[in-house]
Amino acid sequence: MRAIDVPVLVVIPALNEEKSVADVVREVQVAYPSARCLVIDDGSQDDTGPRARAAGADVLTLPFNLGVGGAMRAGYRFARAHGYTVVIQVDADGQHDVAMLTEMIAGLDHADLVIGARFAGRGDYGVRGPRRWAMRFLAAVISRVARTPLTDVTSGFKVAGPRAVELFADEFPAEYLGDTIEALVIASRAGLRIRQIPVAMRVRQAGAPSHRPIKAAVYLVRACAAFSLAMLRPRAQVRNEA
Repeated sequence: MRAIDVPVLVVIPALNEEKSVADVVREVQVAYPSARCLVIDDGSQDDTGPRARAAGADVLTLPFNLGVGGAMRAGYRFARAHGYTVVIQVDADGQHDVAMLTEMIAGLDHADLVIGARFAGRGDYGVRGPRRWAMRFLAAVISRVARTPLTDVTSGFKVAGPRAVELFADEFPAEYLGDTIEALVIASRAGLRIRQIPVAMRVRQAGAPSHRPIKAAVYLVRACAAFSLAMLRPRAQVRNEA
């Protein structure tokens, strides 16, 4: 699939990312001039929204913080309402290298959802200790559900094709880790094809990471809960078979 052949929406969920969001928007515009850039201002208490708008993005402002899952669900519904058949999720902190988008969109030729995987042989991004063990465990379990090898099931760098956009506009989970683990399970059980492409991750431009080593045990428990919740959901049906 070539990006020039389809309408592409880049969705950037952002919470208090005023120091980096404008740079991310400008990078997307350079990498993909034909794409529409939509920043979901997820209840920020700073100038995230105004700075994104000044950089050239459209901004959807949520009245309070919903989390990445809630923000992305709003993004997918916006995409469906405005006729976008490819949705790209990019973080607002500058870690995602948007120069990879051409390669990731090309992956939609053989998949409905393409993950930019951090632990697949490109770059030197690493996670240590119990959290890394938890991520390996989750990757192994979800790989079985998806029936394809996956090494990074918590990546927020993703490209969704037409069938995934249609599914996620109705079914994207808003719970903690819903945008990663639960979304992959929902997509897999709905019959979507999931693939990953190795990407190099960059250092955050600003702000602090949302997870710290001391929270590794809590992360594992909550991640397993997210997986269990996803498996208990009824199988979703994809109406758009294109």
